[in-house]
Amino acid sequence: MSFKAVTELENKLAEFFGSPYAVALDACTHGIELCIRYQNISTITIPKRTYISVPFLANKLNINLKWKDENWKDFYKVNDHGKSIYDAAVLWKKNSYIPGSFMCLSFQFQKHLSLGRGGVILCDNEQDAIALKKMTYDGRIPDIPWRDQNIETFGFHYYMTPETAQLGLDKFDEATKRIPKQWIITDWPDLTKMSVFNHK
Repeated sequence: MSFKAVTELENKLAEFFGSPYAVALDACTHGIELCIRYQNISTITIPKRTYISVPFLANKLNINLKWKDENWKDFYKVNDHGKSIYDAAVLWKKNSYIPGSFMCLSFQFQKHLSLGRGGVILCDNEQDAIALKKMTYDGRIPDIPWRDQNIETFGFHYYMTPETAQLGLDKFDEATKRIPKQWIITDWPDLTKMSVFNHK
């Protein structure tokens, strides 16, 4: 199976959400991570109630973590400087892309497009999309043997597999017809009360 399925899913997602570009990858949190790395963000500001992997990025990337009280819905902003990065893991709404931003969505098994695992970064700049695509795939371009490429950038093993993309294509039309679940803030616990975030 080739990466054409990944490209096809990216095109469908971009069209649905109203973004010029979509970069598929293996997890929403990895999408947020790559956007942080790409912009050299030094501080992230995270709601007290969200999924735990997002604030873990501060420790992983050795950057500052700030907490905020925010009764967010569908998405929230992660950074205060640079192009806006949104954790939009639970978002499923046509033409909801925010121009000039990076929006990271999840296709984890509980999400509206349930693929078991997966995510996408929505953006509106071709250079950003190409750079992030390479970052998801070990610095390389898909469908060209890496030995035949001059790798110019550091990358990560975060790509979406063609098998996952094909599952997304198979489920896509049905997902656009269903009403998505409306997540509420109490679906997530207050992370600041957890011991892992209170080590001195």
